[in-house]
Amino acid sequence: MNIAIVGGTGPEGSGLALRWAQAGETVVIGSRDPQRASAIALEIQKQMGGKISGAENKAACQSAEIVVLTIPFEVHSEMLKQLKPVLRSGQIVVDTTVPLAASIGGRATRTIGVWQGSAAQETAELVPEGVAVVAAFHNVSAELVKQSGPVDCDVIVCSDDKQAARTVRELARKIPGVRALDGGKLENARIVEQITALLIGFNIRHKGHSGLRITGLPPEAYDI
Repeated sequence: MNIAIVGGTGPEGSGLALRWAQAGETVVIGSRDPQRASAIALEIQKQMGGKISGAENKAACQSAEIVVLTIPFEVHSEMLKQLKPVLRSGQIVVDTTVPLAASIGGRATRTIGVWQGSAAQETAELVPEGVAVVAAFHNVSAELVKQSGPVDCDVIVCSDDKQAARTVRELARKIPGVRALDGGKLENARIVEQITALLIGFNIRHKGHSGLRITGLPPEAYDI
């Protein structure tokens, strides 16, 4: 698959880019600064090879089958309005955004209310018709994704499009250690987004990189 990562020069975006390029996917790191995006892509390529490049955000999205948003909430709606002309029916937009209070000068251990219910639901309102929106990767530590070795975390995937959700769960499982679970409809993204603020609190208090594991489900729940 061709994957564009919007805001891909940050810790989460570059970490996901590294993992997916390592798994054999074709990745384009998007940024407002295409030179910075290309420099990070070259750095990753030197580390482990793979098909990875850098481009301006809109250019990165044009040939992608999957567009992953790894952007702060304060630029969320503005970025989607910029991307809308190049997004097309049949694409999947994966939103990792968490509406943290820090985006408006508050605390990173709290989320703020979003009129639509969640950042992912805001995305669904702003993308063109026919674009599938999936909420995922909110609770994965960017620091652990950037490091080598397995990532001790489950990824909860929410979407109103079942096939798009299945595709993203398969993509999540390409990261060693990650299990992916069907989190139901997109409206459940508001719950998953709020968990991130809780995990940030754990990290601050205990100086760690906490993740989330869902237990007590049959094995097939992690494989479909």
